[in-house]
Amino acid sequence: MSEHVVVGAGSIGTNVALRLAGRGETVRIVTRSGSGPEHPLIERVAADASDPARLTELARGAAVIYHCANPPTYPTWERLLPPLQTAMIAAARATDAVLALTGSLYAYGPQPGGRMDEHTPPAATDHKGRLRKRLWDQARTSGVRTVEVRGSHFIGNNAASFHSLIIAPALKKGGTAWVPADLDAPHSFTFNGDMARALITLAGDDRAWGRPWHVPSPPAVSVRELVRRYDTAAGRPPTRLIPVPRFVMRLAGLVVPIARETAQIDYQWYAPYVMDATETAATFGLTATDLDTAVSDEVGVKV
Repeated sequence: MSEHVVVGAGSIGTNVALRLAGRGETVRIVTRSGSGPEHPLIERVAADASDPARLTELARGAAVIYHCANPPTYPTWERLLPPLQTAMIAAARATDAVLALTGSLYAYGPQPGGRMDEHTPPAATDHKGRLRKRLWDQARTSGVRTVEVRGSHFIGNNAASFHSLIIAPALKKGGTAWVPADLDAPHSFTFNGDMARALITLAGDDRAWGRPWHVPSPPAVSVRELVRRYDTAAGRPPTRLIPVPRFVMRLAGLVVPIARETAQIDYQWYAPYVMDATETAATFGLTATDLDTAVSDEVGVKV
C-alpha cells in the first residue's frame, strides 16, 4: 500500500514523486510503460490509468491521487483527457482519496491586459480551453475532495511546454531561433519544481479543496529576457531571435493540424500573459523559486 499515487511520469509527476519520497512517504507512480524515477520508496506500475477499475485497485489506501498525466500533442486532448479525468474521479471516490489536478491557464482564454488571478472567469473560445474548463467543472461537482493547481508556461529540467518545444532546441544548438511570439511582451513562467511543491501542499490542506489555485511564479519577463538568462547561465553567445508574424501560423494551420491548434491559443504569446498567485502565496506561505535558479536547473548549472 502506498500513501500517494501519482499518475504520469513527466516533469511534474516525477517532481511530485521524488519530493514525496524525499520526505519519507511511499509513492506508487502509474504510467502506461511503467516508467518513472528510481527511488526505494517509489513503486513504478505499468497500467492504463483511464481504466477506472484498475486505477481504483492501484489507489487503495492512498491519501492522495495526483493527476500529472498530459497527452503530448494538442490533437489528442479531446480523446484522451476525458477518460483519464473520469477514471481519476472514480478512483478518488472509491478510495476516499484527495484528487490533486495539475492545471493550466487555458480555460481563461484571452483576458483584458493579459492578467489572470484565481478568480478570473473562464472565457476560452478554443476547444482546448473549453475542454479544460469542462474537466475542472466535472471534478469540482463530483463530490470528491479535489483541488486544481494551475501554472503558466513551464520551465525547469525536462519541463514540457511551448518553451521546451520551440525555444529550448534553438538554445541547445545555438545560433538563431524562430519564435512565434511577441518577443517583448511579459509572460509568467512557472518552475516545474514549484508546481510539484504546490500540488503536494494544497492536496494536504483542506482550505484548498474545491477550487483552483495558482502556483507562485517568478515575476513575468519577456521571451527575449528569458532567452538572455538561459544564454548567460549556459555561458554561450546571445541567441539570435527572429519573431514569426502571427499570420504565418494561422496560414500554416489551414493544412497542418498542430499549427492550427497552436494558432488557436496564440493570444498566449502575442500579448502579455501574466499569472497572479498572490492569494495562493498569502494563504499557504508558498513562494516562487528565483528565475535564475529555475533556469540554471534546466541547463545544469548551480547558482
